[in-house]
Amino acid sequence: MRWGEVPAPIDALGVAVDDVGVCGVRFGGAPAATVPLEGTLELAADELARYFGGEPLRFTVPLSVPGGSDFERAVWRELYAIPYGEMRTYGQIASAVGEPDAARAVGVACNRNPLPVIIPCHRVVGADGKLVGFGGGLWRKKVLLELEARVRIEREFDLS
Repeated sequence: MRWGEVPAPIDALGVAVDDVGVCGVRFGGAPAATVPLEGTLELAADELARYFGGEPLRFTVPLSVPGGSDFERAVWRELYAIPYGEMRTYGQIASAVGEPDAARAVGVACNRNPLPVIIPCHRVVGADGKLVGFGGGLWRKKVLLELEARVRIEREFDLS
């Protein structure tokens, strides 16, 4: 595993890659010595910069999602499918993976998401629409959702 560091408006992101793809994203920067942003790290840094710059993209950088139970991996796939600028509730994700009574377990799976931002667990909110449970801190979740909402509104109403 090789770590790079990517600047972001929510504090630096540590981005890890292996021989397959991006295998980790960490808030607060890299936990280990970093390497130059080349290859997959460069692709990830470019897509993250475009995302934070307001481009409503779906990440296409190769991913190498480590670990996780079958349930967690199903949740992560469902999170990855949430379109830019949209939100789902924990209950909706639970139903989508075939476990309608597992909203709390979805929260645990979100917390264990190894690729936050790229696998957008920030797009999951409480049943009442409130911002709850984000491993990166609720302030980061709020910033990410506000960015996506602003971009979506600007594009929808051609305010650019």
